[in-house]
Amino acid sequence: MNWHGKRVTVAGLGVSGVPAARVLRGLGAEVTVVNDGDDERARAQAAELEKLGITVRLGDGETLPEATELVVTAPGWRPDKPLFTAAAAAGVEIWGDVELAWRLRGPDAAPWLAVTGTNGKTTTVRMLASILTAAGLRTAAVGNIGVSLLDAVTGEETYDVLAVELSSYQLHWAPSLRAHSAAVLNLAPDHLDWHGSMEAYATDKGRIYEGNTVACVYNAADPATEELVRAADVEEGCRAIGFALGTPGPSQLGVVDGILVDRAFVENRRERAQELAQVSDVQPPAPHNIANALAAAALARAFGVGPAAVRDGLRSFRPDPHRIELVAEVAGITYVDDSKATNTHAAEASLAAYDPIVWIAGGLAKGAAFDELVTASAKRLRGVVLIGADRALIGEALARHAPEVPVVDLDRTDTGAMSAAVREAARLAQPGDTVLMAPACASMDMFANYNKRGEAFADAVHALAAERA
Repeated sequence: MNWHGKRVTVAGLGVSGVPAARVLRGLGAEVTVVNDGDDERARAQAAELEKLGITVRLGDGETLPEATELVVTAPGWRPDKPLFTAAAAAGVEIWGDVELAWRLRGPDAAPWLAVTGTNGKTTTVRMLASILTAAGLRTAAVGNIGVSLLDAVTGEETYDVLAVELSSYQLHWAPSLRAHSAAVLNLAPDHLDWHGSMEAYATDKGRIYEGNTVACVYNAADPATEELVRAADVEEGCRAIGFALGTPGPSQLGVVDGILVDRAFVENRRERAQELAQVSDVQPPAPHNIANALAAAALARAFGVGPAAVRDGLRSFRPDPHRIELVAEVAGITYVDDSKATNTHAAEASLAAYDPIVWIAGGLAKGAAFDELVTASAKRLRGVVLIGADRALIGEALARHAPEVPVVDLDRTDTGAMSAAVREAARLAQPGDTVLMAPACASMDMFANYNKRGEAFADAVHALAAERA
Protein backbone atom coordinates (compact mmCIF):
# COMPACT_ATOMS: atom_id res chain seq x y z
CA MET A 1 0.00 0.00 0.00
CA ASN A 2 1.15 3.52 -0.78
CA TRP A 3 0.73 5.30 2.54
CA HIS A 4 1.95 8.72 1.43
CA GLY A 5 -0.84 11.24 2.00
CA LYS A 6 -3.37 8.57 3.01
CA ARG A 7 -5.79 10.00 5.56
CA VAL A 8 -5.88 7.60 8.51
CA THR A 9 -7.83 7.97 11.74
CA VAL A 10 -6.36 6.19 14.76
CA ALA A 11 -9.03 5.46 17.37
CA GLY A 12 -7.61 5.61 20.87
CA LEU A 13 -4.37 6.60 22.52
CA GLY A 14 -2.50 4.17 24.74
CA VAL A 15 -0.37 1.09 24.25
CA SER A 16 -1.61 0.37 20.74
CA GLY A 17 -2.82 3.75 19.45
CA VAL A 18 0.35 5.75 20.06
CA PRO A 19 2.69 3.27 18.27
CA ALA A 20 0.21 2.93 15.40
CA ALA A 21 0.04 6.69 14.94
CA ARG A 22 3.83 7.01 14.96
CA VAL A 23 4.37 4.17 12.49
CA LEU A 24 1.72 5.48 10.12
CA ARG A 25 3.08 9.00 10.24
CA GLY A 26 6.54 7.62 9.55
CA LEU A 27 5.15 5.95 6.43
CA GLY A 28 3.86 9.31 5.18
CA ALA A 29 0.20 9.04 6.17
CA GLU A 30 -1.83 12.04 7.30
CA VAL A 31 -2.83 10.85 10.77
CA THR A 32 -5.59 12.06 13.08
CA VAL A 33 -5.92 10.46 16.50
CA VAL A 34 -9.27 10.60 18.28
CA ASN A 35 -9.67 9.75 21.93
CA ASP A 36 -12.61 9.63 24.32
CA GLY A 37 -10.65 10.91 27.30
CA ASP A 38 -9.05 14.30 27.87
CA ASP A 39 -7.04 13.73 31.03
CA GLU A 40 -3.48 14.72 31.91
CA ARG A 41 -1.95 11.53 30.50
CA ALA A 42 -3.86 11.89 27.22
CA ARG A 43 -2.77 15.50 26.87
CA ALA A 44 0.88 14.54 27.40
CA GLN A 45 0.63 11.82 24.75
CA ALA A 46 -1.11 14.24 22.39
CA ALA A 47 1.67 16.81 22.80
CA GLU A 48 4.31 14.24 21.81
CA LEU A 49 2.34 13.12 18.76
CA GLU A 50 1.63 16.66 17.62
CA LYS A 51 5.39 17.28 17.44
CA LEU A 52 5.43 14.63 14.69
CA GLY A 53 2.75 16.41 12.69
CA ILE A 54 -0.09 14.22 13.93
CA THR A 55 -3.48 15.82 14.64
CA VAL A 56 -4.97 14.76 17.98
CA ARG A 57 -8.60 15.28 18.95
CA LEU A 58 -9.26 14.67 22.65
CA GLY A 59 -12.64 14.25 24.32
CA ASP A 60 -14.46 13.14 21.16
CA GLY A 61 -14.01 9.56 20.03
CA GLU A 62 -17.46 9.35 18.49
CA THR A 63 -17.22 11.49 15.34
CA LEU A 64 -15.42 10.27 12.22
CA PRO A 65 -12.97 12.92 10.96
CA GLU A 66 -13.79 14.27 7.54
CA ALA A 67 -12.20 12.53 4.51
CA THR A 68 -10.97 9.54 6.54
CA GLU A 69 -9.80 6.74 4.24
CA LEU A 70 -8.91 4.15 6.91
CA VAL A 71 -9.59 3.67 10.63
CA VAL A 72 -7.05 1.88 12.84
CA THR A 73 -8.57 1.16 16.23
CA ALA A 74 -7.34 0.19 19.65
CA PRO A 75 -8.61 -3.35 20.29
CA GLY A 76 -10.81 -2.49 23.25
CA TRP A 77 -13.07 -0.04 21.40
CA ARG A 78 -16.51 -1.61 21.03
CA PRO A 79 -17.75 -2.39 17.52
CA ASP A 80 -21.01 -0.49 18.11
CA LYS A 81 -19.34 2.91 18.66
CA PRO A 82 -20.78 5.66 16.43
CA LEU A 83 -17.31 6.24 14.94
CA PHE A 84 -17.35 2.73 13.46
CA THR A 85 -20.96 2.97 12.36
CA ALA A 86 -20.07 6.12 10.43
CA ALA A 87 -16.98 4.47 8.94
CA ALA A 88 -18.98 1.46 7.76
CA ALA A 89 -21.62 3.71 6.24
CA ALA A 90 -18.91 5.59 4.35
CA GLY A 91 -17.27 2.38 3.11
CA VAL A 92 -14.13 2.99 5.19
CA GLU A 93 -12.19 -0.08 6.31
CA ILE A 94 -11.56 -0.61 10.04
CA TRP A 95 -8.36 -2.35 11.13
CA GLY A 96 -6.97 -3.16 14.53
CA ASP A 97 -3.30 -2.85 15.49
CA VAL A 98 -2.82 -6.57 14.73
CA GLU A 99 -4.24 -6.14 11.22
CA LEU A 100 -1.95 -3.14 10.68
CA ALA A 101 1.07 -5.15 11.84
CA TRP A 102 0.10 -8.05 9.56
CA ARG A 103 -0.21 -5.74 6.56
CA LEU A 104 3.13 -4.06 7.27
CA ARG A 105 5.17 -7.27 7.35
CA GLY A 106 8.05 -7.42 4.92
CA PRO A 107 8.47 -10.09 2.21
CA ASP A 108 10.77 -12.17 4.46
CA ALA A 109 8.69 -11.68 7.60
CA ALA A 110 8.81 -14.22 10.41
CA PRO A 111 5.82 -16.58 10.53
CA TRP A 112 3.38 -16.27 13.42
CA LEU A 113 2.48 -18.99 15.91
CA ALA A 114 -0.70 -17.56 17.43
CA VAL A 115 -2.57 -18.32 20.65
CA THR A 116 -5.98 -17.31 21.93
CA GLY A 117 -8.50 -18.64 24.45
CA THR A 118 -10.52 -17.43 27.39
CA ASN A 119 -7.69 -18.25 29.79
CA GLY A 120 -4.03 -19.23 29.68
CA LYS A 121 -2.97 -17.16 26.66
CA THR A 122 -0.10 -15.27 28.24
CA THR A 123 1.36 -18.29 29.99
CA THR A 124 1.15 -20.43 26.86
CA VAL A 125 2.75 -17.78 24.65
CA ARG A 126 5.58 -17.28 27.11
CA MET A 127 6.07 -21.06 27.35
CA LEU A 128 6.14 -21.20 23.56
CA ALA A 129 8.73 -18.41 23.34
CA SER A 130 10.86 -20.24 25.92
CA ILE A 131 10.71 -23.44 23.86
CA LEU A 132 11.54 -21.63 20.62
CA THR A 133 14.49 -19.92 22.32
CA ALA A 134 15.72 -23.28 23.63
CA ALA A 135 15.66 -24.48 20.02
CA GLY A 136 18.06 -21.69 19.07
CA LEU A 137 15.47 -19.64 17.20
CA ARG A 138 15.29 -15.85 17.26
CA THR A 139 11.85 -15.15 18.68
CA ALA A 140 9.77 -12.85 20.89
CA ALA A 141 6.50 -13.06 22.80
CA VAL A 142 4.34 -10.37 21.19
CA GLY A 143 0.74 -9.20 20.81
CA ASN A 144 -1.05 -8.71 24.10
CA ILE A 145 2.29 -9.10 25.92
CA GLY A 146 5.99 -8.42 25.56
CA VAL A 147 7.21 -6.67 22.44
CA SER A 148 4.74 -4.55 20.48
CA LEU A 149 3.65 -6.35 17.31
CA LEU A 150 4.21 -3.19 15.32
CA ASP A 151 7.73 -2.89 16.70
CA ALA A 152 8.38 -6.55 15.94
CA VAL A 153 7.40 -6.25 12.27
CA THR A 154 8.78 -2.77 11.54
CA GLY A 155 11.87 -2.65 13.77
CA GLU A 156 15.45 -3.41 12.86
CA GLU A 157 15.64 -6.67 14.82
CA THR A 158 14.86 -9.78 12.80
CA TYR A 159 13.12 -12.93 14.01
CA ASP A 160 12.81 -16.51 12.83
CA VAL A 161 9.33 -16.89 14.28
CA LEU A 162 6.98 -14.91 16.56
CA ALA A 163 4.91 -16.25 19.47
CA VAL A 164 1.76 -14.13 19.30
CA GLU A 165 -0.93 -13.70 21.96
CA LEU A 166 -4.23 -12.48 20.53
CA SER A 167 -7.37 -11.45 22.40
CA SER A 168 -10.89 -11.75 21.01
CA TYR A 169 -10.89 -7.95 20.63
CA GLN A 170 -7.77 -8.05 18.48
CA LEU A 171 -9.05 -10.93 16.36
CA HIS A 172 -12.32 -9.09 15.72
CA TRP A 173 -10.38 -6.33 13.95
CA ALA A 174 -7.88 -8.60 12.10
CA PRO A 175 -9.66 -10.01 9.03
CA SER A 176 -6.51 -10.69 6.97
CA LEU A 177 -4.45 -12.52 9.60
CA ARG A 178 -3.10 -15.87 8.38
CA ALA A 179 -0.92 -17.69 10.93
CA HIS A 180 1.53 -20.53 10.34
CA SER A 181 -0.23 -22.42 13.16
CA ALA A 182 -2.62 -21.36 15.90
CA ALA A 183 -4.23 -22.63 19.10
CA VAL A 184 -7.52 -21.93 20.86
CA LEU A 185 -6.88 -23.09 24.43
CA ASN A 186 -10.44 -23.04 25.75
CA LEU A 187 -13.74 -21.25 25.31
CA ALA A 188 -15.95 -19.98 28.11
CA PRO A 189 -18.25 -16.95 28.49
CA ASP A 190 -16.22 -13.75 28.82
CA HIS A 191 -16.43 -10.19 27.52
CA LEU A 192 -19.99 -10.86 26.37
CA ASP A 193 -20.86 -7.22 27.04
CA TRP A 194 -18.36 -6.30 24.30
CA HIS A 195 -19.15 -9.04 21.77
CA GLY A 196 -22.91 -9.08 22.34
CA SER A 197 -23.30 -12.88 22.54
CA MET A 198 -21.40 -16.08 23.17
CA GLU A 199 -21.75 -16.95 19.49
CA ALA A 200 -20.10 -13.68 18.42
CA TYR A 201 -17.33 -14.15 21.00
CA ALA A 202 -16.63 -17.68 19.72
CA THR A 203 -16.66 -16.49 16.12
CA ASP A 204 -14.02 -13.87 16.86
CA LYS A 205 -11.87 -16.42 18.68
CA GLY A 206 -12.19 -18.77 15.71
CA ARG A 207 -10.75 -16.17 13.34
CA ILE A 208 -7.31 -17.24 14.56
CA TYR A 209 -7.60 -20.48 12.55
CA GLU A 210 -8.46 -18.82 9.25
CA GLY A 211 -5.83 -19.51 6.62
CA ASN A 212 -3.56 -21.56 8.90
CA THR A 213 -0.95 -23.41 6.86
CA VAL A 214 0.40 -26.19 9.12
CA ALA A 215 -1.64 -26.84 12.28
CA CYS A 216 -4.83 -25.83 14.08
CA VAL A 217 -4.31 -26.80 17.72
CA TYR A 218 -7.46 -27.42 19.79
CA ASN A 219 -8.34 -28.59 23.31
CA ALA A 220 -9.70 -32.15 23.17
CA ALA A 221 -11.49 -31.55 26.49
CA ASP A 222 -13.33 -28.51 25.08
CA PRO A 223 -15.41 -29.56 22.04
CA ALA A 224 -16.17 -25.93 21.19
CA THR A 225 -12.52 -25.39 20.22
CA GLU A 226 -12.60 -28.36 17.83
CA GLU A 227 -15.80 -27.00 16.29
CA LEU A 228 -13.95 -23.78 15.52
CA VAL A 229 -11.32 -25.81 13.67
CA ARG A 230 -14.01 -27.57 11.65
CA ALA A 231 -15.53 -24.22 10.67
CA ALA A 232 -12.23 -22.63 9.61
CA ASP A 233 -11.10 -22.19 6.03
CA VAL A 234 -7.47 -23.35 6.15
CA GLU A 235 -4.73 -24.06 3.62
CA GLU A 236 -4.71 -27.49 2.04
CA GLY A 237 -2.69 -29.90 4.19
CA CYS A 238 -3.22 -28.00 7.44
CA ARG A 239 -3.84 -30.50 10.24
CA ALA A 240 -6.09 -30.50 13.31
CA ILE A 241 -3.93 -31.27 16.36
CA GLY A 242 -5.52 -31.92 19.75
CA PHE A 243 -4.08 -31.77 23.25
CA ALA A 244 -5.43 -33.63 26.29
CA LEU A 245 -4.48 -34.27 29.90
CA GLY A 246 -4.93 -38.03 29.41
CA THR A 247 -3.59 -40.57 26.96
CA PRO A 248 -3.49 -38.94 23.53
CA GLY A 249 -4.97 -40.40 20.39
CA PRO A 250 -3.30 -40.13 16.98
CA SER A 251 -2.69 -36.48 15.99
CA GLN A 252 -2.78 -35.44 19.65
CA LEU A 253 -0.41 -34.53 22.46
CA GLY A 254 -1.17 -35.77 25.96
CA VAL A 255 0.09 -37.23 29.24
CA VAL A 256 1.03 -40.86 29.97
CA ASP A 257 2.40 -41.90 33.39
CA GLY A 258 3.63 -38.40 34.21
CA ILE A 259 5.20 -37.84 30.78
CA LEU A 260 4.14 -35.29 28.14
CA VAL A 261 4.02 -37.20 24.85
CA ASP A 262 3.48 -36.38 21.18
CA ARG A 263 1.43 -38.61 18.85
CA ALA A 264 1.00 -35.91 16.23
CA PHE A 265 4.41 -34.96 14.84
CA VAL A 266 5.95 -38.44 14.67
CA GLU A 267 6.16 -41.10 12.03
CA ASN A 268 3.55 -43.85 12.37
CA ARG A 269 1.55 -41.81 14.88
CA ARG A 270 -1.01 -44.61 15.23
CA GLU A 271 1.54 -46.83 16.95
CA ARG A 272 4.27 -44.51 18.26
CA ALA A 273 4.60 -41.60 20.66
CA GLN A 274 7.51 -39.26 21.34
CA GLU A 275 8.42 -38.31 24.91
CA LEU A 276 8.69 -34.53 25.25
CA ALA A 277 9.04 -33.75 28.95
CA GLN A 278 8.08 -34.81 32.44
CA VAL A 279 5.06 -33.31 34.17
CA SER A 280 7.53 -32.20 36.85
CA ASP A 281 9.29 -30.05 34.21
CA VAL A 282 6.23 -27.75 34.20
CA GLN A 283 5.99 -25.26 37.04
CA PRO A 284 3.57 -25.17 38.66
CA PRO A 285 2.27 -28.62 37.59
CA ALA A 286 -1.40 -27.69 38.02
CA PRO A 287 -3.71 -29.39 35.48
CA HIS A 288 -4.51 -26.24 33.53
CA ASN A 289 -0.82 -25.35 33.38
CA ILE A 290 -0.01 -28.80 31.97
CA ALA A 291 -2.65 -28.11 29.30
CA ASN A 292 -0.92 -24.80 28.52
CA ALA A 293 2.40 -26.63 28.17
CA LEU A 294 0.88 -29.18 25.79
CA ALA A 295 -0.57 -26.43 23.59
CA ALA A 296 2.78 -24.59 23.52
CA ALA A 297 4.56 -27.85 22.69
CA ALA A 298 2.10 -28.57 19.87
CA LEU A 299 2.75 -25.21 18.22
CA ALA A 300 6.49 -25.60 18.61
CA ARG A 301 6.38 -29.10 17.15
CA ALA A 302 4.31 -27.78 14.25
CA PHE A 303 7.22 -25.44 13.55
CA GLY A 304 9.68 -28.33 13.56
CA VAL A 305 11.14 -27.96 17.06
CA GLY A 306 12.73 -31.11 18.49
CA PRO A 307 11.75 -32.88 21.72
CA ALA A 308 14.84 -31.79 23.68
CA ALA A 309 14.06 -28.10 23.09
CA VAL A 310 10.48 -28.63 24.27
CA ARG A 311 11.79 -30.15 27.49
CA ASP A 312 14.47 -27.50 28.03
CA GLY A 313 12.09 -24.65 27.26
CA LEU A 314 9.49 -25.89 29.73
CA ARG A 315 12.11 -26.47 32.41
CA SER A 316 13.43 -22.92 32.13
CA PHE A 317 10.01 -21.25 32.05
CA ARG A 318 8.60 -19.54 35.11
CA PRO A 319 5.09 -18.03 35.14
CA ASP A 320 4.45 -14.33 35.54
CA PRO A 321 3.49 -13.00 38.98
CA HIS A 322 -0.10 -13.43 40.19
CA ARG A 323 -0.68 -16.64 38.22
CA ILE A 324 -1.06 -19.45 40.77
CA GLU A 325 1.98 -18.00 42.52
CA LEU A 326 3.09 -19.40 45.86
CA VAL A 327 3.37 -16.48 48.27
CA ALA A 328 4.29 -18.15 51.58
CA GLU A 329 3.57 -20.92 54.03
CA VAL A 330 2.44 -19.67 57.43
CA ALA A 331 1.70 -22.04 60.33
CA GLY A 332 1.34 -24.98 57.96
CA ILE A 333 -1.09 -23.14 55.65
CA THR A 334 -0.08 -22.39 52.03
CA TYR A 335 -1.05 -19.02 50.53
CA VAL A 336 -1.41 -18.84 46.73
CA ASP A 337 -1.99 -15.73 44.61
CA ASP A 338 -4.00 -16.22 41.40
CA SER A 339 -5.23 -12.67 41.03
CA LYS A 340 -5.05 -13.20 37.25
CA ALA A 341 -8.12 -15.48 37.60
CA THR A 342 -10.50 -12.68 36.60
CA ASN A 343 -13.33 -14.91 35.33
CA THR A 344 -15.08 -18.09 36.41
CA HIS A 345 -13.29 -20.35 33.92
CA ALA A 346 -9.86 -19.30 35.20
CA ALA A 347 -10.94 -19.60 38.82
CA GLU A 348 -12.32 -23.10 38.28
CA ALA A 349 -8.99 -24.23 36.82
CA SER A 350 -7.16 -22.74 39.78
CA LEU A 351 -9.48 -24.29 42.35
CA ALA A 352 -9.03 -27.70 40.69
CA ALA A 353 -5.31 -27.61 41.53
CA TYR A 354 -5.70 -27.61 45.36
CA ASP A 355 -7.61 -29.43 48.10
CA PRO A 356 -8.77 -28.41 50.69
CA ILE A 357 -9.10 -24.70 50.05
CA VAL A 358 -10.11 -21.52 51.80
CA TRP A 359 -11.13 -19.41 48.83
CA ILE A 360 -10.89 -15.60 48.65
CA ALA A 361 -13.19 -14.41 45.86
CA GLY A 362 -15.11 -11.42 44.55
CA GLY A 363 -14.79 -8.17 42.64
CA LEU A 364 -16.52 -7.07 39.43
CA ALA A 365 -18.49 -9.97 37.96
CA LYS A 366 -18.69 -8.59 34.38
CA GLY A 367 -22.11 -10.21 33.96
CA ALA A 368 -20.91 -13.68 34.99
CA ALA A 369 -22.90 -16.34 36.85
CA PHE A 370 -21.20 -18.50 39.47
CA ASP A 371 -23.40 -21.58 39.86
CA GLU A 372 -21.30 -23.89 37.69
CA LEU A 373 -18.07 -22.74 39.34
CA VAL A 374 -19.39 -23.36 42.85
CA THR A 375 -20.91 -26.71 41.91
CA ALA A 376 -17.62 -27.91 40.41
CA SER A 377 -15.52 -26.74 43.35
CA ALA A 378 -17.75 -27.20 46.40
CA LYS A 379 -16.15 -30.43 47.67
CA ARG A 380 -12.74 -28.75 47.82
CA LEU A 381 -13.84 -25.77 49.93
CA ARG A 382 -13.03 -25.51 53.62
CA GLY A 383 -14.40 -21.99 53.65
CA VAL A 384 -14.87 -18.83 51.59
CA VAL A 385 -14.09 -15.15 52.19
CA LEU A 386 -15.96 -12.76 49.90
CA ILE A 387 -14.83 -9.26 48.99
CA GLY A 388 -15.70 -6.70 46.33
CA ALA A 389 -18.67 -5.07 44.69
CA ASP A 390 -20.36 -8.21 43.30
CA ARG A 391 -19.55 -10.62 46.12
CA ALA A 392 -23.25 -11.22 46.76
CA LEU A 393 -23.54 -13.08 43.45
CA ILE A 394 -20.95 -15.60 44.60
CA GLY A 395 -22.54 -15.75 48.04
CA GLU A 396 -25.91 -16.61 46.52
CA ALA A 397 -24.38 -19.38 44.41
CA LEU A 398 -22.67 -20.77 47.52
CA ALA A 399 -25.97 -20.72 49.43
CA ARG A 400 -27.63 -22.70 46.62
CA HIS A 401 -24.93 -25.26 45.93
CA ALA A 402 -22.63 -25.40 48.97
CA PRO A 403 -24.72 -24.32 51.99
CA GLU A 404 -22.51 -26.28 54.39
CA VAL A 405 -19.38 -24.25 53.52
CA PRO A 406 -18.64 -21.41 55.98
CA VAL A 407 -18.71 -18.00 54.29
CA VAL A 408 -17.34 -14.69 55.57
CA ASP A 409 -18.88 -11.73 53.73
CA LEU A 410 -16.67 -8.66 54.09
CA ASP A 411 -18.94 -5.72 53.43
CA ARG A 412 -16.25 -3.38 52.16
CA THR A 413 -14.51 -2.50 48.90
CA ASP A 414 -11.59 -0.42 50.15
CA THR A 415 -8.08 -1.68 49.43
CA GLY A 416 -7.57 -2.49 53.11
CA ALA A 417 -10.21 -5.17 52.79
CA MET A 418 -7.57 -7.58 51.47
CA SER A 419 -5.74 -7.58 54.77
CA ALA A 420 -8.99 -8.42 56.56
CA ALA A 421 -9.73 -11.13 53.99
CA VAL A 422 -6.37 -12.83 54.58
CA ARG A 423 -6.90 -12.78 58.34
CA GLU A 424 -10.37 -14.26 58.01
CA ALA A 425 -9.04 -16.93 55.65
CA ALA A 426 -6.27 -17.80 58.12
CA ARG A 427 -8.92 -18.21 60.83
CA LEU A 428 -10.93 -20.63 58.68
CA ALA A 429 -7.94 -22.64 57.43
CA GLN A 430 -6.29 -25.65 59.04
CA PRO A 431 -2.69 -26.88 58.67
CA GLY A 432 -2.34 -28.51 55.26
CA ASP A 433 -4.94 -26.24 53.66
CA THR A 434 -4.38 -23.75 50.86
CA VAL A 435 -5.66 -20.19 51.06
CA LEU A 436 -6.28 -19.40 47.42
CA MET A 437 -6.99 -15.91 46.16
CA ALA A 438 -8.64 -16.68 42.79
CA PRO A 439 -11.31 -13.98 42.63
CA ALA A 440 -13.27 -15.09 39.50
CA CYS A 441 -13.89 -11.38 39.00
CA ALA A 442 -12.18 -8.28 37.66
CA SER A 443 -10.33 -6.05 40.11
CA MET A 444 -11.28 -2.50 39.19
CA ASP A 445 -13.87 -2.05 41.93
CA MET A 446 -11.05 -2.02 44.51
CA PHE A 447 -7.72 -1.95 42.65
CA ALA A 448 -6.16 -0.40 39.57
CA ASN A 449 -5.62 -3.85 38.07
CA TYR A 450 -5.16 -7.51 38.97
CA ASN A 451 -1.44 -6.93 39.63
CA LYS A 452 -2.22 -4.44 42.40
CA ARG A 453 -4.78 -6.85 43.85
CA GLY A 454 -2.19 -9.62 43.89
CA GLU A 455 0.36 -7.35 45.51
CA ALA A 456 -2.14 -6.43 48.23
CA PHE A 457 -2.75 -10.12 48.91
CA ALA A 458 0.99 -10.87 49.11
CA ASP A 459 1.58 -7.88 51.41
CA ALA A 460 -1.19 -9.07 53.72
CA VAL A 461 0.22 -12.61 53.81
CA HIS A 462 3.74 -11.37 54.57
CA ALA A 463 2.38 -9.13 57.34
CA LEU A 464 0.58 -12.13 58.82
CA ALA A 465 3.76 -14.21 58.62
CA ALA A 466 5.76 -11.48 60.41
CA GLU A 467 3.25 -11.36 63.24
CA ARG A 468 3.33 -15.13 63.72
CA ALA A 469 7.09 -15.58 63.35
